[in-house]
Amino acid sequence: MKRSQLIALVATLALAVPAGAQVKLNGAGATFPNIIYQDWMLTYNKAHADVQLNYQSIGSGGGIRQFSDGTVDFGASDAPMKDSAIAAINGNVLHIPTVLGGDVPTYNLPEVMATLRFTPDLLADIFLGKITRWNDARIAAVNPGAKLPGTDIVVVHRSDGSGTTFIWTDYLSKISPEWEQKVGRGTSVNWPVGLGGKGNEGVTATVKQTPGAIGYVELGYAMINKLPAGAVQNKSGKFVTPAIESITEAAAGAMRAMDPSTDFRVSITNPDGDKAYPIASFTWFLLRKQYDDAPKATALVKFVWWAETEGQSRAEPLGYAPLPKQLRPWIEARLKTITAGGKPVWTTAAR
Repeated sequence: MKRSQLIALVATLALAVPAGAQVKLNGAGATFPNIIYQDWMLTYNKAHADVQLNYQSIGSGGGIRQFSDGTVDFGASDAPMKDSAIAAINGNVLHIPTVLGGDVPTYNLPEVMATLRFTPDLLADIFLGKITRWNDARIAAVNPGAKLPGTDIVVVHRSDGSGTTFIWTDYLSKISPEWEQKVGRGTSVNWPVGLGGKGNEGVTATVKQTPGAIGYVELGYAMINKLPAGAVQNKSGKFVTPAIESITEAAAGAMRAMDPSTDFRVSITNPDGDKAYPIASFTWFLLRKQYDDAPKATALVKFVWWAETEGQSRAEPLGYAPLPKQLRPWIEARLKTITAGGKPVWTTAAR
């Protein structure tokens, strides 16, 4: 198609929906689910010309801030909001899980062909700066036969407030008392060592460009960028490669512990189960319980319900695990509580 024809087509499409009739929804937050969120929004926008969805991948910390400040219609986070943050906005938030994902240790060692294996204590001590070379005897012991180079380990971590960091540090805090005491868990922590990268995108790029680097990213980023994802020893002592199936297994235990009244703020790192990948998490949309703008609230609930139903089929190809279908009635019940101007929007939104 010629450039002039393309311009004409774009102009025709723009005229097809009057600007005043289009509802614009803005969101911001986690980079962890950005790959699928962009896919969802592009797909949904194509089928619903009356809605324009925009999402800024700025990190969970930024998403929580912008949501709390009221500068976006919805937020997104891999770290559930703290009770104090919820109280600061008078409890006007719902955590709605969207997909499951896994933090994976990814590294730049082109000379190592086999997938590297990591025990929990290895990961903790690498990120504490206690293990500094790739041919360290402890790494070699769990990777027999691997030709490990004697190069320095370059730790790469997030520089911004990040739900991916919360998941990673939540896991390290569970498996390492030293980590929990010295560093702890959070969207931002005081890293003992390493280089910072902004977003999953920044960590991915830094690992790719830095020989000897190791970092943590969401599985989808490793897949798309053709980076290796290490196998991690789980609570049952099994080395598990991060994959859709093993991430889904991590949610199984959490589901058994949940009840219909849950607010979904649950941690599923270091779960029970022989096949469970140990560094997995839900990721959440942050929605308001009460909105002022009824058309926006209605359009947002429609989109979220589409993501929770039709949109789930798009998760696996992009490196995410779809939500267990048993969660749908619980999610539906939460969405039915959303109001605008004191009136529920579900009756005109989802069916």
